[in-house]
Amino acid sequence: MEEGLGTSEQLPEDEGSDNESSSEEVFNITCNGIESDGDQVLNVETNELETTAGQILEFESPEAERNSEHVLNFERSDPRDNNHQLLEFHSNGLEDPRCGDTTIIDGHTGSSLGKSYPPPVVCMEFESYEDAYNYYNCYAKELGFAIRVKSSWTKRNSKEKRGAVLCCNCEGFKTMKEANSRRKETRTGCLAMMRLRLVESNRWRVDEVKLEHNHLFDPERVQNSKSHKKMDAGVKRKLEAAVDVEVRTIKLYRTPAVETPGYGSSDERTASSQIDGSTRLKLKEGDTQVIYNFFCRVQLTKPNFFYIMDLNDGGYLKNVFWIDSRSRTAYAYFGDVVVVDTTCLSKKYDIPLLAFFGLNHHKQTLLLGCSLLADESFETYVWLLRAWLSCMSGRPPQTVITDRCKTLQNAISEVFPRAQHRLNLSIILDSIVDTVGEVGESEVFHEVLYNTVYRSLKVDEFEVAWEEMTQQFGCRGYGWLQSLYEDREQWAPIYMKDTFLAGISIDQCGEFMCRFFDGYVHKQTNLREFFDIYDFVLQKMHQKEVRCDLESREFSPALRTRCNYELQLSKLYTKEIFLKFQDEMVLMSNCSGVAQIHANGPIITYIVEERGVQGDTRDARDFEVTYDKIGVEVRCMCSCFNFKGYLCRHALSVLNYNGIEEIPNHYILTRWRKDFKRLYAPEPGSSSIDISNHVQRFDHLHRRAMQVVDEGMTSQDHYMVAWQAFKESLNKIRLAADKHVS
Repeated sequence: MEEGLGTSEQLPEDEGSDNESSSEEVFNITCNGIESDGDQVLNVETNELETTAGQILEFESPEAERNSEHVLNFERSDPRDNNHQLLEFHSNGLEDPRCGDTTIIDGHTGSSLGKSYPPPVVCMEFESYEDAYNYYNCYAKELGFAIRVKSSWTKRNSKEKRGAVLCCNCEGFKTMKEANSRRKETRTGCLAMMRLRLVESNRWRVDEVKLEHNHLFDPERVQNSKSHKKMDAGVKRKLEAAVDVEVRTIKLYRTPAVETPGYGSSDERTASSQIDGSTRLKLKEGDTQVIYNFFCRVQLTKPNFFYIMDLNDGGYLKNVFWIDSRSRTAYAYFGDVVVVDTTCLSKKYDIPLLAFFGLNHHKQTLLLGCSLLADESFETYVWLLRAWLSCMSGRPPQTVITDRCKTLQNAISEVFPRAQHRLNLSIILDSIVDTVGEVGESEVFHEVLYNTVYRSLKVDEFEVAWEEMTQQFGCRGYGWLQSLYEDREQWAPIYMKDTFLAGISIDQCGEFMCRFFDGYVHKQTNLREFFDIYDFVLQKMHQKEVRCDLESREFSPALRTRCNYELQLSKLYTKEIFLKFQDEMVLMSNCSGVAQIHANGPIITYIVEERGVQGDTRDARDFEVTYDKIGVEVRCMCSCFNFKGYLCRHALSVLNYNGIEEIPNHYILTRWRKDFKRLYAPEPGSSSIDISNHVQRFDHLHRRAMQVVDEGMTSQDHYMVAWQAFKESLNKIRLAADKHVS
């Protein structure tokens, strides 16, 4: 649809609609850091009024003064309207029982803001443009700057607004005409902004955010700014209702399910076109108490542990999502590629578990969140993905890998519109082998399938090889196989050369990352058994990572070539990654020749001839490699760097041919380095800490302490140093306290 562009400096003319209207449901989660071991009481209330109905589920300890309270609020303003539900979650991590403040952590800087209005993040949504404007205005006022509408655009021949850019009032510079005026220069070329657009759901979504300002804030001066003075008093009261209790609130809208076509297979999982308000989590007797006990126990020991519960219209548990603080922080470093594992859902395990995985710097599976789901509807998946995204500070992954569930694919397109969505190659290959029956048991078929998928260097090679394979083994008539071929751009390596996968799903041996709970969770595993082993598996994986960190630090590999590239990366890469890269270095000896075939200015195209195994020239293959002399950029048609995260032997041969003595830094990914310090509690900048605010003091000290813990547990010597430092620090604090009392 064509759109016209216009500009505006005016405030929205209409009042924003009430975000807590009767057409929504509000779901409040409050997570408090708890020191009390008091008994927990489960209270369930149901109030039925003429206009509203609500269910309130409270978890609280008998001693409210100890701040040992867990409150789970689920309110329905209008039980007849199930169009939208509003999910809000709050998270406290306090030791001081007298305070109810909540620390807000900036996902980009790790700084503790301690404000009522969290910074905007991509994918935030609002009911109206006015709501979005008023939110950004309140956030700006609280921080100490003013805003204006930099630009807005409407539908052609219509006044309906379709998008806008809100910016800091210091954006840009005066024009030549304005520069001659006597008015004081206030513009500094500030780039802080928030871009909005109207999406299909008739809500306003944040598309782009820049938080950094290039000027100091002046809260007193901006009180009289145009944007703040004209703010409607009624809207102000509505938006500032929660100022008394500083709390971070993120609103996640549940979208109605839509009919989604399947692949025509009885095995394909599809969603119902209707939302069943009575859908509930299938739990056995005692499972509710198991979930409750697990969450209470973990929160007592890990204050930053977080969970969300989704209730249906009847107040019954529908979906549950939880994540620990270590996973949230690890995502900041290893969140480029994420796997959504639905094995337990697709294979009908006793526990309806869905898990998010990543890959760390040792190529080990990394848990990034878990969920129990009542169904596999579009609505449920959207709720889950939005909840997960909000926990990750609104930063979507670069690539998402799933199975072939069409409903999940549609939900990913809705929540992660800019992410590249790919299918799990190992699942695809397994399904091909299963589909062809007895043919799949043939070693000849396995070899042909392997060559078709992995050895095709061009699209036409793959398509010809696929056609020949289906003819050779008589499986052209398999409908399921044909549907897989139609989706080939989402799983065949030849079509994914521009997709970064960080070693996940693509491997010359068809290897896929081991699932996190492999060997522990089986089809008959019940909920009680799962939660019993959850902490054990988590701790075991963490210990394994720590051991690998130590091994990588002490690792001094024997070099197998005389090339400086091998020596260079032996000092940088972790042990696991270096050994894989070393194999590429050894195979450089098979690359017998580098020949230039084309030049376009500084960009030169080479052909690298590679002999077969043990130098067999009959199996020689030519690889096309482009090289940019100016940017020292190299790209091979095998796309090893995108698939695995390090350069292939063909690209290395071209660099060596051009006299490049060291691998350029942009080809040495930080995620693979052994000196990469993953502080699972991000360190906030000291300049952003308000030491008069006890919430920020707690947050800052807690993260500093976790940094010492992570470093101290790597060896016995480190442990003794850390333990001694803790004791000395505690003694000094007590001495300071005694002096203050005296």
